[in-house]
Amino acid sequence: MNVSVERSFAVAQDAADQLAPLRAEFFIPQRAGGGDSIYLCGHSLGLQPRGVARVLNEELQHWAELAVEGHFASSRPWLPYHEQLTSSLAKLAGAQPMEVVAMNSLTVNLHLMFASFYRPRPGRDAILIEQRAFSSDQYAVASQILHHGFDPRTALIEIGPRPGEDILRTEDICSLIEREGQRIATVMLPGVQYLTGQRFDIEAITRCARRQGCAVGFDLAHAMGNVPLRLHDWDVDFAVWCSYKYLNAGPGAIGGCFVHERHARSLDLPRLAGWWGHDKGSRFQMPATFQPIPGAEGWQLSNPPILAAAPLLASLPLFDAAGMDGLRAKSLRLTDYLQALLRARLSHALNIITPSDPEARGCQLSIRLHRSATEARAVFDSLAAAGVFCDWREPDIIRVAPVPLYNSFVDVWEFVAALEQSLQ
Repeated sequence: MNVSVERSFAVAQDAADQLAPLRAEFFIPQRAGGGDSIYLCGHSLGLQPRGVARVLNEELQHWAELAVEGHFASSRPWLPYHEQLTSSLAKLAGAQPMEVVAMNSLTVNLHLMFASFYRPRPGRDAILIEQRAFSSDQYAVASQILHHGFDPRTALIEIGPRPGEDILRTEDICSLIEREGQRIATVMLPGVQYLTGQRFDIEAITRCARRQGCAVGFDLAHAMGNVPLRLHDWDVDFAVWCSYKYLNAGPGAIGGCFVHERHARSLDLPRLAGWWGHDKGSRFQMPATFQPIPGAEGWQLSNPPILAAAPLLASLPLFDAAGMDGLRAKSLRLTDYLQALLRARLSHALNIITPSDPEARGCQLSIRLHRSATEARAVFDSLAAAGVFCDWREPDIIRVAPVPLYNSFVDVWEFVAALEQSLQ
């Protein structure tokens, strides 16, 4: 991307951006002295769509006026509420509608998936994860190994970058799977790595894992709504995600799950069952024997939390209107611009640990400051005091994510200017 370091270049880019009007659909936190802050923290918590209050208030009104009858008689009946989200989530996941469901939270869904797709036996008891996996994934995986009576010290295989590097190489992942595949029961990796922003080659990794007879799943917390996905075509067994980051559904919002169609009617596949996953036609007859709904819905446990799902009804239509292809194209331009400005103005003070190849990342860039830990933290604190929202990771990394739904090229320019000032 050919860029100018002048602010006028950013202004011109925003003027030509067909998706720029989407910014008005979100609440932007305001600075103490007035005016929009610079919000580049959508990888942690997405901004609130302006339509959320209306949807939530409607559900509260239904509850007030209809009480229990809201399950059947409201304008959006609560009984099949999650089904309203299926079509949009399927498009974002690159899945068939029957392969996705909105339910629970990410780590709950991860445990449910491991109940079905981690079936260890002596000699094939290992789970492969990345060395720097998000803590919740690490805890869940280790606890699953222990739950099945195996030892994480031998059954947990972690893969890290090569010495002196920050990102994992696909060829190293596949080489390890080929070498250790006969003892790996399940491969579980991220779609986008939370710390570095690296986008994993899901298709290639899945192909390697399935060739070795391993079940394979992905944590899409930083991928869903950020990068294009084709989970069905890539033949992934399962995936899980949250919706409070790039899907903008609010803190603690409902999560989601993908289960490939080939498992849709695998009634012999062990699972942790709940009433809401039972066949809809006989659910209220309360039969003694569990009959799962075909597809991902068959892994549900309980009825959906309406107030935690409702914000997605305001957010997902924005994705439908923009289209993931259009959002990805803008995301590439925004992140390329951020990378170019950082290199042009601040290469002496930092390095970017996110892959430079646009196809190997989402919209996040992770910046390592050439400072001591104390000095680096002071830079981050200075940014926060100036009305810049980004994310700090010990000991010296600042994560920033220009989100195409609501961030602008001027946001990017102003962030770099603020960082330059804070570094001084």
